[in-house]
Amino acid sequence: MSTAIEKSAFGKMPDGKPIQLYRLRSDGLEARVITYGGILVSLKVPDRNGNAEDVVLGFETLAEYVEVFNSHANPYFGAIIGRYANRIARGRFKLDGKTYSVPVNNGPNSLHGGPRGFHNVVWQAQEIDGGVELKYLSRDGEEGYPGNLEVSVRYVLENAELRIAYSAGTDQPTVANLTQHSYFNLAGQGCGNILDHELRLAASRFTPVDSTLIPTGELKPVDSTPFDFRNRHRIGERIDSAAEQLRIAGGYDHNWVLNEDPGSLREAAQVFEPHSGRVLTVLTTQPGVQFYSGNFLDGKLKGKQGKIYPHRGGLCLETQHFPDSPNHPQFPSTLLRPGERYQQGTVFRFSTA
Repeated sequence: MSTAIEKSAFGKMPDGKPIQLYRLRSDGLEARVITYGGILVSLKVPDRNGNAEDVVLGFETLAEYVEVFNSHANPYFGAIIGRYANRIARGRFKLDGKTYSVPVNNGPNSLHGGPRGFHNVVWQAQEIDGGVELKYLSRDGEEGYPGNLEVSVRYVLENAELRIAYSAGTDQPTVANLTQHSYFNLAGQGCGNILDHELRLAASRFTPVDSTLIPTGELKPVDSTPFDFRNRHRIGERIDSAAEQLRIAGGYDHNWVLNEDPGSLREAAQVFEPHSGRVLTVLTTQPGVQFYSGNFLDGKLKGKQGKIYPHRGGLCLETQHFPDSPNHPQFPSTLLRPGERYQQGTVFRFSTA
């Protein structure tokens, strides 16, 4: 079945720049993407009875996104994250012997590319077969990162899956780590918490963190820990246990080391919501996935349809390179040099059970 694509206006930025919305429909699914932040503002998916619900958290209006994305409590709902997804310790890294400083916006660390990361810029868009392609030129020195980085992100909705393809090139050595930051609640956005969702992760190791959520450098086996999701477990089953890593993060907010070699598309995670029967399977070319259990959601944000987003009201599965990789030479490299191409892909595949 071909994908129906509709383009419409989604308001204007404070400086008057217009924002477009692209509505993609195929195989009973509907995705809506806007050019501000490359945000996936909604994703409607049928349950086992054929009833479609929006399964991602977000807001109704552009003004709400702009206000919250420029606040200290930014949840990054649905956005494209870059130049560097996740954290960089103390906002510093070395590249070819030179130290670079990037904004510190998460305790002592830099998070998700800084306040004006890719989540907070306007992308250029064009329709492509099955979806929309977004492009952005991150100029040399933007948020402290070296090199002019030209980036494209493609959203394609086909065959009951949303496919995301990332591509980037640079004119100077730099670091790059892009991801998509949707919060999923497979019962429907605003329908309680995600503790009854059941999760499987294709990972035998994870990267433990220090008190500021920076990896220690260890690749720790998940055996006999609450981080073992090799078989499906209810998310709430062990989330409040006394394990130090869970206490540090207030729940799950860690990177898992995917088992198979990166580069080829393979399964990273699967989530099952028993009441609706919805199943989300995540495939990626990336070496890791950050499972975040919505620990910082606190019931203060009012989302779509006026629904309140409670503590742990959504979960993220951010396919990525490991946090703070530029400061850990033993981690898979995020270095990108001129003439090389950053290319990664992630698939959100939906079914029912």
